[in-house]
Amino acid sequence: MWSHSKDLLEIEPLELRFPFETKKQISCSMQLTNRTDDYIGFKVKTTSPKKYCVRPNSGIVPPRSTSDVIVTMQAQKEAPPDMQCKDKFLVQSVVVAEGTLVKDITGDMFTKESANVVDEVKLKVVYIPPPKPPSPVHEESEEGSSPRPSLSDGINLNYQEMQTTRESDESLLFSAVKTHIDQKDYTSETSALISKLTEERNSAIQQNNKLREELDLTRREANKQNGGFSFVVVVAIALLGMLLGYIMKR
Repeated sequence: MWSHSKDLLEIEPLELRFPFETKKQISCSMQLTNRTDDYIGFKVKTTSPKKYCVRPNSGIVPPRSTSDVIVTMQAQKEAPPDMQCKDKFLVQSVVVAEGTLVKDITGDMFTKESANVVDEVKLKVVYIPPPKPPSPVHEESEEGSSPRPSLSDGINLNYQEMQTTRESDESLLFSAVKTHIDQKDYTSETSALISKLTEERNSAIQQNNKLREELDLTRREANKQNGGFSFVVVVAIALLGMLLGYIMKR
């Protein structure tokens, strides 16, 4: 009688897992455990017999014992799409008489036509992708420390400082002096610098105001001469404008 109702052998695992690598033979094992008091004959079949080698592919498991079966996948040239495998294995088992030899286990014992009670267990095949190589570890700065500036950063910083210094005016300089005072770095040199800057600034303001008054006076006198400008007046106004611009730049 051919039946699936009775578990003659316990099979572990129910999935054959192969760590897949191309151009390399890969093996895994399964254990057939007989927990009965009978002798159990078995046979292992696969849907891809040219791809796998099963040792042993048939045999006898004595009562209350376990037999190991090694399944070897032949080297593959390339990995399947998405690492999916449709291969299947089938383990068939029947009760045999004590004293039966392994050579007596034939395929006819597992057919529907035989009078044997046949148990069948199907196994799936799973491919395990190879582990990914570790990513390179970047050196990190010590905890709590600031990243070290590069040479290019230093050049850019110096350039910016030079530009700022060149484009600064008196107000920036006074601000820097005030900062030194706020930081309690007030010295005799700082005091002298403040006095000198104050004198120069007051002198520049006075000269600027005086030039503005002279320029306005010159323009009023020129307007009185029938609305026209003499050559001398034009030259004077130009010179006063140039001098005023020079003082303002200081």
